[in-house]
Amino acid sequence: MTKQMRYSPEVRERAVRMVMEQTESHGSQWAAIESISGKIGCTPETLRRWVRQSECDSGDRAGLTTMDRERLKSLERENRELKRANEILRKASALFAQAELDRTRK
Repeated sequence: MTKQMRYSPEVRERAVRMVMEQTESHGSQWAAIESISGKIGCTPETLRRWVRQSECDSGDRAGLTTMDRERLKSLERENRELKRANEILRKASALFAQAELDRTRK
C-alpha cells in the first residue's frame, strides 16, 4: 500500500520553476525533472504532472486548466446529485400515482 503525500502549493510552484529554469542545463526536461524530483522527495512522474499542468495553466500546452478541471468536477458532482434527486422523485411519483389509483377503486 502506498502512502499519498500532499505537497504545499509553494513546494509545487518552486519545483516547477526549478524545472523550467534548469531544463537547458540538463539537456532535456525529463533529465531536469528526474534531478529535481530526487531533491524535493517526490517521484519524477509526480513532478512531470505538475509541470504539464503548469504548462496548461499558462497556455503553453493544450489541455484543461486547473480552474477548468475544478469547474468540470463541480458540474459532474452537481449532475450526479440531480440525477439522484430525479430518480427519487420518479419513484415517489410512481408510488403516489399507484396510491391514487388504489384509492379511487375503493
